Amino acid sequence: MALELLSDPFLLARAQFAFTISFHIVFPAFTIGLASYLAMCELLWLTTKKPVYRTLYKFWLKIFAVSFGMGVVSGLVLSYEFGTNWSGFVRATGNVLGPLLNYEVLTAFFLESSFLGVMLFAHNKVGERWHFFATCMVVLGTLISTFWILAANSWMHTPAGYTVENDIYSPEDWLKVIFNPSFPYRFTHMVAGAYLCTAFAVIGTGAWYLLRGREKEAARTMFSMGLWFILIVTPVQIFLGDLHGLEVRDYLPAKLAAIEGHWQTAGNAPLLLFAVPDQKAETKHAEIGIPDGASLIITHSRDGVIQGLKDFPREDRPPVAIVFYSFRVMVGLGFAMLGMALAGVILRRGGRVYETRWFLHAALAMSPAGFIAILAGWFVAEVGRQPFLVYNLIRTADMASPVPAASIATTLALFIVVYGFVFGAGVYYIFKLIRGGPAAAARDTHGAALKRPMAAGDV
Repeated sequence: MALELLSDPFLLARAQFAFTISFHIVFPAFTIGLASYLAMCELLWLTTKKPVYRTLYKFWLKIFAVSFGMGVVSGLVLSYEFGTNWSGFVRATGNVLGPLLNYEVLTAFFLESSFLGVMLFAHNKVGERWHFFATCMVVLGTLISTFWILAANSWMHTPAGYTVENDIYSPEDWLKVIFNPSFPYRFTHMVAGAYLCTAFAVIGTGAWYLLRGREKEAARTMFSMGLWFILIVTPVQIFLGDLHGLEVRDYLPAKLAAIEGHWQTAGNAPLLLFAVPDQKAETKHAEIGIPDGASLIITHSRDGVIQGLKDFPREDRPPVAIVFYSFRVMVGLGFAMLGMALAGVILRRGGRVYETRWFLHAALAMSPAGFIAILAGWFVAEVGRQPFLVYNLIRTADMASPVPAASIATTLALFIVVYGFVFGAGVYYIFKLIRGGPAAAARDTHGAALKRPMAAGDV
């Protein structure tokens, strides 16, 4: 298998893009949620004047700065990969996707970059309300960026509003291009997922301090804020996921069949909790399921019919195992998040939410859950669309550039080494900042630490 990968430029190009996009997506997702958390902390500081909120703002702002930088750097590589490895795709869809990506730069990146400078370096140079305005503009920038990126990516899943001439796709109706059928569901689902990603990172950090008896006021505040947030957002996210599933049923039935692991079209389909898909034999093994569950969830009827993979030609089916398992990881973590939120309510009513050590350990263990769920969801979305880059219109295999396998293998190896070094260092410094704690940020009353985001880690 390894030799086949190293000798096939198409597989190498796919592996390279999968590696770089997987690395990239976690940083923007984290900063989307963290920007809004910073805005909430600053708003609470302005309205209550409690020092703990200002302390938390300054502490998480440094982590935001490092994460934002890593998100920008990791995203630059993707633009080059489109041109070097997927030139056919750029040529075919550039008239549609190019403007959407340019709008993201013009309306979001410039906005974020401009006001990020005010957030980091002008805390004592502008008024408090103007600084809060700058924070809100960065929040708006992250959401606008998400809007355009998801509009472009959703068009690849449910293309609309286009014309085709000589295999070149051009926009016919921009509103239909942007607000394509899957966009509303994918955009809201992604934003909620990003917020939960940040919330569990904040909760886990607070739990870490509480377990060590450190930063008690700051730890309790961030821990409590995070628990209230996930109590509200997790059920919303599960509901949004259900709506998204209904959209997949209507527009990407082969992906849904892979998600459910069903080969035969049938009613009364069970909800498979676990199984071992066998794509070659067109069956599954060791299945554990809930009778009629899939039909009930997907069609809202116990005897509702779900289309099976055998209804589609072999060459039009996605890789089943990756989609099947990734979906269950995502959903499983979603319900674990819900359980965490409900447990927090119960313990809070008993006045034991900050002292119950098993709960604090569970919160710490769940801190990466949002990152894992986002990656799993992205695998479901992108692998489930295969073998198409634009669903049912453009095959992935037809869009690869004529680049030698050795060239792609070399750059992939370099990416792995450089990413490991650069982003390993970035993650190391984030953990160093966390070890330093909010108190280190609070000691810098003149804002000097914000000029050096890593300064709190020097204690």
